[in-house]
Amino acid sequence: MDKKFYISTAIAYTSAKPHIGNTYEVVLADAIARYKRLQGYDVYFQTGTDEHGEKIEIKAMEAGVSPQEYVDNIAAEIKNIWDVMNTSYDCFVRTTNKEHERTVQEIFKKFYDQGDIYKGEYSGLYCTPCESFWTESQLVDGKCPDCGREVKEAKEEAYFFKMSKYSKWLEDYIESHPGFIEPEARKNEIMNTFIKPGLQDLCVSRTSFKWGIPVTFDEGHVVYVWIDALSNYITFLGYHPDGECGEKFKKYWPCDIHLIGKDILRFHTIYWPIMLHALSLPLPKKIFGHPWLLFGNDKMSKSKGNIVYADDLVEKYGVDAIRYYLIHEMPFASDGTFTNELLIESINSNLANVLGNLVNRTIGMINKYFDGVVVDENTSEELDLELKNIVLNTKNIVDEKMDSLRIADSLDSIFDIFRRCNKYIDETMPWVLAKDDSKKDRLSTVLYNLVESIRFGTVLLQPFMPDTADKIFTQLNTDKTTYDTLDKFGYYESGSHVGEAQVLFQRIDIKK
Repeated sequence: MDKKFYISTAIAYTSAKPHIGNTYEVVLADAIARYKRLQGYDVYFQTGTDEHGEKIEIKAMEAGVSPQEYVDNIAAEIKNIWDVMNTSYDCFVRTTNKEHERTVQEIFKKFYDQGDIYKGEYSGLYCTPCESFWTESQLVDGKCPDCGREVKEAKEEAYFFKMSKYSKWLEDYIESHPGFIEPEARKNEIMNTFIKPGLQDLCVSRTSFKWGIPVTFDEGHVVYVWIDALSNYITFLGYHPDGECGEKFKKYWPCDIHLIGKDILRFHTIYWPIMLHALSLPLPKKIFGHPWLLFGNDKMSKSKGNIVYADDLVEKYGVDAIRYYLIHEMPFASDGTFTNELLIESINSNLANVLGNLVNRTIGMINKYFDGVVVDENTSEELDLELKNIVLNTKNIVDEKMDSLRIADSLDSIFDIFRRCNKYIDETMPWVLAKDDSKKDRLSTVLYNLVESIRFGTVLLQPFMPDTADKIFTQLNTDKTTYDTLDKFGYYESGSHVGEAQVLFQRIDIKK
């Protein structure tokens, strides 16, 4: 099978437990990965943790444990949250993996041998939490432009990567590959703010701390974050700069999508492409910088005390309600908002009312009027054709939106089927048909059309809300759950028995 698809998230930094904003990215990637699998692609989905650096060395010291114990703890916590969110990753990477460390050392040495890396001295203003050096002019009100914290003077011997050497090549590449960086606004920002003014050479080793991958040919130096962390996308596929690469690498590279937060866009769209080019490797097909999930109007941060964790929400509201909210409430290019009120409103109106109520009523009516048996009596009316057209068209609409990474819009289009079904119930009024014996065939057809429409929507819903989709299929008592059953209306077998009606989502009393 030649339809392969490789998607990655950024790897989560093991300094602290990830909040709901960090979790959004892995759920989004999961929906894309699952949708591609539904379409028949051979998918490889990679996520994981970034585990080296000064910040971790300091945190481990404060906690009175070794850096390795510290990252083992946090990595387990991150993996647990990814699992709680029911994400279907194929590989959970950790940058303290010995094989990864060896390959990073080989990559560093190769860059050095071919003259891309040179030794120098770094002096500048350093922000420890962000692990970034800044010049005076880049500071905002004398503080770190990324996190707003204090910076300190730092001076140390370091190796530098000659980014400036590749500046023109990168500019030309981005200009000639329009879909490489998305959304468009992010691409313009990278071009105008960083690339066109000319790239600075990049500090790629450090001597002021020990918790990192040692540089093999110069004792006291550890590989600084970018070559270590970014390389994860190829090292775990079995890439080797000077030997035979693994089968996974040959099969899946180049990556189809790197899905990352907009705050780390420049590392992925400047440093990473240049590193790959210096290794004579093809570049990823797309780097998508997704927006942030804000708490009300603020970025979530420990110092503001407005951090919300996914596992706490799941315990209260269930995993699919949180998956739905994260995927549905995030616009394509602008920041989304999280508040408890918005979450509850979303559960009540979309999940309990539109979807839950529809499935419940439909199964309930079939059990009440036909002892649970669904028969298509083929009494076709204008209304039915309109419903069928909407249902049949949805697959193409969702395909197109997923391809352009408008994931929230895709989910909305699937819910259009459920909204249309509710309207169809109001229009056909099955409870009125049930009172007239001569309308029995019509009632039977109406209920068949509803079941088949719900089945259609549920097949498409699987990548977004997998558990809910399974529950609906169980109530419909159908095994017609695959993508290839969406090419015509009528795969649900006439004469089938539905199961018992179950409540999918409870309405939540906001006062409580």
